[in-house]
Amino acid sequence: MELSLRRLRMLRELERRGTVTAVAAALHYSPSGVSQQLAQLEREVGVPLVERHGRRVQLTELGLLLAEHAEEILAAVERATTALERAQQGVTARLTVGVWASVASGLLPAALAVLARDHPGIEVRTTELAPEETADAVRDGTLDLSFVIEYSTYPRAWDPALGRVVIAVERLHAAVPAGVVPGDTVSLGELAEQPWILAGQRSHFGRAVRLACRHRGFEPRIGHEVEEQATALAMVAGGQGVTLVSDLALALLPPGVDIVALEEPVMRTVSLAHRATGTARPSVALFVDAVRTAAAQMGLAASAPLPHSPGVSGRAGRGRPPAR
Repeated sequence: MELSLRRLRMLRELERRGTVTAVAAALHYSPSGVSQQLAQLEREVGVPLVERHGRRVQLTELGLLLAEHAEEILAAVERATTALERAQQGVTARLTVGVWASVASGLLPAALAVLARDHPGIEVRTTELAPEETADAVRDGTLDLSFVIEYSTYPRAWDPALGRVVIAVERLHAAVPAGVVPGDTVSLGELAEQPWILAGQRSHFGRAVRLACRHRGFEPRIGHEVEEQATALAMVAGGQGVTLVSDLALALLPPGVDIVALEEPVMRTVSLAHRATGTARPSVALFVDAVRTAAAQMGLAASAPLPHSPGVSGRAGRGRPPAR
């Protein structure tokens, strides 16, 4: 009997999540694809693993038994991978990393350049996901690491199955149509009457900005609800409203947008999540070091002092990120 690790991971996730649809969403398959893989696993082991009750499914006793062993098997594979990496003089490995747009454009290229220079044997493949999804993909085993965020106005509960290394601390700034704000700083309250361009409330960013506005005594009037920061900034440039933007997202800044410092700091922490095991893979640790080096070079190191607010006004550069 040969067991597929991919199918064992699906069985484990079905035991955790309870529905094929949830497994498909977590592992980025179609529900029919998950069902086909589970059926193939049943053929491989020769016993029923899943019982169907109308539209619902549940694991049989033997399915639960195999899911328990799947957890041990997948953990053993990870330990074996770590041991092999540690036995090498020069680390050769392949990592899969979850990213989102501002990290991919603002931080990742510099980090990969550092990694390629110092550890050319480590290959990194990235997958762009919504920030809300990346940590789950690490826990599920789909990714080796992922970038995750936490806002000062919206702290997150942390999964004890995951380890976290803080990479960078960013400040959020007001992004407004050119000429709308006359000064070098602005209070959130002064933007209360402006139409806002924000992500939905289910996103960490959309929720964090709404909470920051509520702390200043107003509910933002949402003119356009968009998920992509680049799209929001393009709409700001077109005079459709205002939004907030982080340091890393300044790389996406189009002409026609002024970046103005907020008088009430709103911060966000960028971290790397990895599975919490006894001994970290060397390749994971080296990737983390490369990203921290890149963040420090950009002035965003977690241990660095916060940027001085008046120095982040973008109007002098008109459409260009401020120098650091």
